[in-house]
Amino acid sequence: MGSEGTSVVSVHVTGFGKFSGVAENPTEKMVSDLKSFMEKNVLGSCTVLETAGQGALGTLHKLLKSAIADRENRSSAQGQVIWIHFGVDSCATKFALENQAVNEATFPCPDELGWKPRRVPIVASDGSISRRRKTTLPVDELIKSLRKLGYDVMPSDDAGQFVCNYVYYHSLRFAEEHGIKSLFVHVPPFTKIHEEVQMHFIASLLEILAGLK
Repeated sequence: MGSEGTSVVSVHVTGFGKFSGVAENPTEKMVSDLKSFMEKNVLGSCTVLETAGQGALGTLHKLLKSAIADRENRSSAQGQVIWIHFGVDSCATKFALENQAVNEATFPCPDELGWKPRRVPIVASDGSISRRRKTTLPVDELIKSLRKLGYDVMPSDDAGQFVCNYVYYHSLRFAEEHGIKSLFVHVPPFTKIHEEVQMHFIASLLEILAGLK
């Protein structure tokens, strides 16, 4: 039973599968295990995307549209939908919350479908490859809360030049069009931060998001 005016938060999570140089993607394992790990039922869905620009896009759009349809069908019309995308940064030693994505596809290596674009707009109708889209979630506030819990986390303005930025740009664009929120989070390999710590980090982030006003 919810009181009148209560906003229901639904958090949908994605990770990525393997890609060149990363045979086992930690985000694939964590996203696959997340539902059984979480105690609070804030999760709307957990999905592993193919590490390929076009390969991930079809699945992503289906998921985004499904989340919107679910919100519209719920009795709480004001329910908030939040998308959190996780990707691994093989060189990282801490967590990074990405502020923005840029409208440029320049991949340093071919994706899992063999695509290696260079200086191509992710969305041609958005114009220049310098076009940026920013998350509307309070990144600094989230980082402050996570640091209080003991996590080594920082803000970032560079989501990279691979599928992470590609997916994030599309997600931010969709979020702006449909009144939802999106965030990309880069995590280190398990060799830098242990899997159990990373799972607790994700659970903490989701619980903080669920409590946002």
